[in-house]
Amino acid sequence: MRRAGLGKKRDEVLNWDAKTSNAGRGVAGGNRTGEGMPPGNHGHYGYSNSGYSACEEENERLAESLRNKVTAIKSLSIEIGHEVKQHNQLLAEMDSQFDSTTGFLGRTMGKLKILSRGSQTRLLCYMMLFSFFVFFVIYWIIKLR
Repeated sequence: MRRAGLGKKRDEVLNWDAKTSNAGRGVAGGNRTGEGMPPGNHGHYGYSNSGYSACEEENERLAESLRNKVTAIKSLSIEIGHEVKQHNQLLAEMDSQFDSTTGFLGRTMGKLKILSRGSQTRLLCYMMLFSFFVFFVIYWIIKLR
């Protein structure tokens, strides 16, 4: 808080109080526009400058605190926006990879259907039995360890 000139301002406020208290009794100093107000204090409605500046200082401090919080929230929202963009790119890449995998599996299944319809069904059965046998042997070896 500012202390300079506090005694002079206090005296002006006290003089103003004396003028306004006598205003209703016909004593000079309170009836006309502009009278009864301390000089240099026209916009503050009788508050002393020290009290008014304390309120201003507190308002400035609170405004600065609010400004800092808004800045922090703004930077956080910008970072969230960057994260969202990166995740959207990752999802787009995964979607394209899944599409290519789906296409590859679809072509493979189509080829297996062609093989099963042809005269090579006996060959396909032998290949299936051989693969089951290999998997069973590998399972048996792993289980015995």
